Amino acid sequence: MYAEAGIIRKIIERTGDTWAVVGLSSNRQRAAFGVAEVLRRHGKRVVPVHPKAETVHGERGYASLAEIPFPVDVVDVFVNSELAGPVADEAVAIGAKAVWFQLGVVDEAAYERTRAAGLDMVMDRCPAIEIDALGRAGGRPGAPRPGNGPLPAW
Repeated sequence: MYAEAGIIRKIIERTGDTWAVVGLSSNRQRAAFGVAEVLRRHGKRVVPVHPKAETVHGERGYASLAEIPFPVDVVDVFVNSELAGPVADEAVAIGAKAVWFQLGVVDEAAYERTRAAGLDMVMDRCPAIEIDALGRAGGRPGAPRPGNGPLPAW
């Protein structure tokens, strides 16, 4: 599993409410758009980070994490695995508290670097799914669910 026990809950519930979503654009057909809506419904400030720097969900967008002029708590990454490592490094550089790589985004070297820098990190998971799991009675974040496929061992 690409998250230590309790890290998913910690990031969602206690790490902070400002989430930069890298790859978020105004394209409603993209998964990032829907996940951003879920995050907002659960009290998160969602800051779009995309080369187009579009305003999304009423929040001004930025072309890079470095351009955001206020602290970011969590960096949620919706880019291909090949591009994710540099985003994690940028998250460390801006002083984020946690990095979250979305479903299908895996870079084990970036995971190790980010954890070594002292940030919490989740990889190959979706916060919208995990928020749902936390909200269910007896729900356990990180529990396997149909359609997620096999999960690596803790």
